[in-house]
Amino acid sequence: MSEKEEKEFLAARDDVVKKVLEAQPDDEILYDLAELFKVFGDSTRIKILYSMFETELCVNDIARLLNLSQSSVSHQLRILKSSKLVKFRREGKSIFYSLDDEHVRAIISMGMEHVEE
Repeated sequence: MSEKEEKEFLAARDDVVKKVLEAQPDDEILYDLAELFKVFGDSTRIKILYSMFETELCVNDIARLLNLSQSSVSHQLRILKSSKLVKFRREGKSIFYSLDDEHVRAIISMGMEHVEE
């Protein structure tokens, strides 16, 4: 490529770079997104989320399903709640957990489709 052709190529790429930069979210939003994906980086939390695909569950249900201690499940649920991935409702003395919304279900479903390809 001649020097002139290289300059023209780089000038054309400036438009592409400018367009991408204009569409790029703020760093804070990208940081929050990275933090969300870190939560998905733990297989125990994924198992908990996946176990809630069909129904809501209490801590004892999850502990029995996954062969974990109740305190371990509670710890993971706190992380999932703070990341807005699960919600809860109280019924008497019991607390039932479920996926927060359809976004969570879609993220997990798309991830499963990707790994099963």
